[in-house]
Amino acid sequence: MNVLLTVVLALQMLTALGMIGLILIQHGKGADMGAAFGSGSSGSLFGASGSANFLSRTTAVLAAVFFACTLMLAYFGNLRPVESGSVLERAATTTAPAPAQAPAPAASGAAAQIPGTTAPASASTTPVPAAPPASGAGQIPVK
Repeated sequence: MNVLLTVVLALQMLTALGMIGLILIQHGKGADMGAAFGSGSSGSLFGASGSANFLSRTTAVLAAVFFACTLMLAYFGNLRPVESGSVLERAATTTAPAPAQAPAPAASGAAAQIPGTTAPASASTTPVPAAPPASGAGQIPVK
């Protein structure tokens, strides 16, 4: 499966490069008008209109191969083995149980309301004394 994926990816890259080259070689639609009146080079390898037909058909074939390779890569990218059971059952079997830890000291105050947290070591049972009120400067008046 891995070899097939590599081959399809290489084929897609080669067709992309081939399409880029062929598109850059092709003439625009207005270039044929000049060749019809004699100002262009009509004596080319493929003739006056033969090169445009050959290059456009080759580009169309490469585009079809590129599209098929893209579809195959998308299919192989989303291909997963079918697993039975729910997502929660698979998550429960893949996660290992946490190692046993020593019981943490009981939290007090606001930290006790947050699950999974413990009180910091500096927070002891002794209350912090409140600061005495200042002389009114910088305080918000209370009604």
